[in-house]
Amino acid sequence: MKRKTPSSPTVRERPIRRRVVPDDECTECGATMHGSTDAMSVPINGEEIEVPGIPHLACPRCDNTLTWFADVEALHLAAFAIYRERHGLLAATEIRALRVRRRLTQARLAALLRLGTNTISRWEAGRNVQSASMDVLLRLVRDVPGTLEYLRRHPA
Repeated sequence: MKRKTPSSPTVRERPIRRRVVPDDECTECGATMHGSTDAMSVPINGEEIEVPGIPHLACPRCDNTLTWFADVEALHLAAFAIYRERHGLLAATEIRALRVRRRLTQARLAALLRLGTNTISRWEAGRNVQSASMDVLLRLVRDVPGTLEYLRRHPA
């Protein structure tokens, strides 16, 4: 097949050959990957968290892994829960409970703590983890009378 363009001579196009890659082929080395539920490592705040039981494909040749899209969220939620437990941080349900007990909206609690409006939502859904210093502040709001009033009187 030939085509002409205004600024170039006649050019012969080559047909594009695409190879169909099997779902279980390693994208790094081409070996056949095998199903596994061995622990996977996820970095959380600079720390590697080992999460067991998430189904994935593992390459026996190069240690590459492939996680199905539907399982990626479960992997991260489990990693955040393990991180919280390991560091003694409030759980997502505890954060929501303290906010509801204090009759605050997510937006109002975020404003009092000088956070972005979606941060509280992510913490309560388990999609992100609070820092240790923010956990201390959340515990003060939960446990020490007068903390909310102090935060209201001293805006940033």
